[in-house]
Amino acid sequence: PHRPHVPMTPYAYRAVGPGGQIVRGRLDARDLPDLERRLARLGLELLRGKPAIALQLPGRPAIPRRELINFCFHLEQFLQAGVPILDSLADLRDSLDHPRFRPVVANLITAIEGGQRLSEALLQHPQVFDGVFCSLVRAGEQAGELPRVLRALAAALKRDDELAAFTRRIAIYPLIVCAVILAAIGVALIYVVPELARLFQTVGQALPLQTRILIALSGFVRGYGWLLALALVAGTLAFRHALATRPSLRHDVDALKLRLPLLGEVRRKLILARFTGLFGMMYASGITIIDALRAAEDVVGNTALKAGLQQAGRRIEQGAGLSEAFAGVELFPPLVTRMLRVGESTGALDQALSNVSYFYERDVREAIERLQASIEPALTVILGLLLLAVMSAVMLPIYDIVSRMKL
Repeated sequence: PHRPHVPMTPYAYRAVGPGGQIVRGRLDARDLPDLERRLARLGLELLRGKPAIALQLPGRPAIPRRELINFCFHLEQFLQAGVPILDSLADLRDSLDHPRFRPVVANLITAIEGGQRLSEALLQHPQVFDGVFCSLVRAGEQAGELPRVLRALAAALKRDDELAAFTRRIAIYPLIVCAVILAAIGVALIYVVPELARLFQTVGQALPLQTRILIALSGFVRGYGWLLALALVAGTLAFRHALATRPSLRHDVDALKLRLPLLGEVRRKLILARFTGLFGMMYASGITIIDALRAAEDVVGNTALKAGLQQAGRRIEQGAGLSEAFAGVELFPPLVTRMLRVGESTGALDQALSNVSYFYERDVREAIERLQASIEPALTVILGLLLLAVMSAVMLPIYDIVSRMKL
């Protein structure tokens, strides 16, 4: 008889490793005996375990993308060499060092030993393997071409990682400069300006407007800085909660992100580059356009673009062609829709989608390089003007004091 499905529960455990070391972590299991069996497969002996809430920071991926790249690469190599799927996953599990990914692979082994296919086992971990990943693996299993699909997935994840690295280049330099500026201004307002204010008060001379503003700002930061920081943290948390609970607000904010000067267009191209690459890969694997579109629209990460893709999907269901549907919702520029139209007419739609993905990836790289080249001098000028304003507010009264002393 078929055993009823028992839902998995995240457990926090304390165990002993092979060398006698104490290991703490989290692992999904049906109950404590199941947790003990799963830990035994990892070479650990359970000491204590209890149900725990799985915590994950907002915006933080459950597993780094590089771990997924290695997962696809090694599994593809094992399967290509004729190693059975269970042995492949067992070898992969034993070679993993990542504390959160190793239990996931152990759970995959258990699910497959219970009679599930790899794609079905992957579906139990949606925080690690998204809908596109699972759909492609399922298509590879049905076509008997799982190694080829895993190779394509590894290549797609590498492209995503490269594009993410490009976007980080924009953020790192401004963040460092802003942190240095804020630290310097904070030290000046908290420690330097109050001493100068006492000096100016002793002399009793009239102060310029910018100096009075600087002294007032210093007093506010010293007296209410903690309240300002608390309000900033509370406002950020409240805004994130509103984004998570109010879909209309999330849609408006996502639409605003796409309309931002310079950065909005880069963000749009980055999202569409990933979407077209994954969509083309799914179509080439034999997944229907509607199913591929529905699976790929979940990876865009922007509700405004997702709504456009859903609208295009409805137009396709009503009989419109892919290029016509995308042109109707103004997702892509005319050049791209023409490329898709040619792909449809020649029967090479997968190649056309690959060309579109390359088109966007190239544009993203060029746009990021241009932004990086323009941001650095702009920040230098802003830093210089800010320091000039602070120095003038401090030095002008000191200059007046020195001039009077000479007289």
